[in-house]
Amino acid sequence: MAGGLSYRQLGTTGLKVSTLGFGASPLGSVFWPVKEDDAIATVHEAIRLGINFFDVSPYYGATLAEQVLGKALKSIPREKYYLSTKCGRYAEGFDFSAKRVSQSVDESLERLNVEYIDLIQCHDIEFGSLDQVISETIPALLKLKEMGKVRFIGITGLPLKVFHYVLDRVEPGTIDVVLSYCHLSLNDTTLLESIPYLKGKKVGIINASPLSMGLLTDHGPPEWHPAPEQLKVGWTTCADAAKHCRERGVSISKLALEYSLKNPDISTTLIGMSSVEQVRENVAVAREINIEQQPDHELYQEVEHLLQPVKNLTWSSGRQENN
Repeated sequence: MAGGLSYRQLGTTGLKVSTLGFGASPLGSVFWPVKEDDAIATVHEAIRLGINFFDVSPYYGATLAEQVLGKALKSIPREKYYLSTKCGRYAEGFDFSAKRVSQSVDESLERLNVEYIDLIQCHDIEFGSLDQVISETIPALLKLKEMGKVRFIGITGLPLKVFHYVLDRVEPGTIDVVLSYCHLSLNDTTLLESIPYLKGKKVGIINASPLSMGLLTDHGPPEWHPAPEQLKVGWTTCADAAKHCRERGVSISKLALEYSLKNPDISTTLIGMSSVEQVRENVAVAREINIEQQPDHELYQEVEHLLQPVKNLTWSSGRQENN
C-alpha cells in the first residue's frame, strides 16, 4: 500500500496494479471537451496519488485520448506506471485482422511515446468474429509479444459469454487478462457468476464502468446510453436510489465505486477521469476501502431493494450470435 491506495496482482502477469485504475477515454473529449493542459495535469495528479494503471484505446476520441495520454506520460519515468491500450476497434469501424492490429500497435506506441505496451487488449470482440480473434488476432499479438512490443494480452467485451468462448479455445496462458464492464455494479452483478471460471483460467480480471455508464450517478445516464427500453424505464429506479443515497448523506456514485473496489477478486476497477478534482475524489474513496471492514449493510440493502426492478438487466452488444 502506497499513498493510501491498495494494490493487487493482475492475474499471473506479475504486475501489481492500483485497485483504482485510470480510465483515459475522457481525455479524448468523448463526453465533453477537455483542455489538453487540464488532461495532462489530471494524469500527473493520478500518478502523484498512487494510481499506476492507465487504460486507453485508439477508438477513444479517434486516437485523441492516446495522443493526450502520451503527452502526459512523456515526462514520467516508465517504471512509474503500467499502460494498457487496445486494438481492433477504431473510429472507422472494427478490424481484427492480423495486419491491422499489428499496425495498430505500432501506431499506439508512437502516440503514447513508449517503447512497449504492458497490456494490449482486443477491443469489444463481440463486434467481430470470435473465431477470427482466436485464429488470427491473438496469434498476431503473440508475435508482437515475442518482439517485445507488448508484454501481455487481453480481451474486452460486454457479453460475458465471449470470454468463455475464447478462453475455452486457446492454449492456457495465451490470454492474460479480461476486461468486463457494466457487470459488477450495484445494479448488475452478473460478473460474479463468471469469477470462479476466470480464476480457474488464471486470468486477471479488470472491472470497468462501476457507475454503469452513468446510471448510478446523481445526474443520470447520457442520452446515448445503449440500454434497451425496459432498462431505460428503470432509470427512474436508479434516480430514486440516487435520491435515497443523497438523503442518507452519501453519493450513489461513491457507494457504487466502493462496491466494486471492495471485491478482492478484481485486480483493478477503471473509472474515467478528466480533472484533478475527479482524481482526488476517487482516490479519497479508494483510500477509505478496507476489505476487512464491514460495509454499511443497511444502506446497501436499501439500495439493492430500490434497484431490484432492474437488477441484472443488460443490453445487446455486437453480433447477435455473441450475445
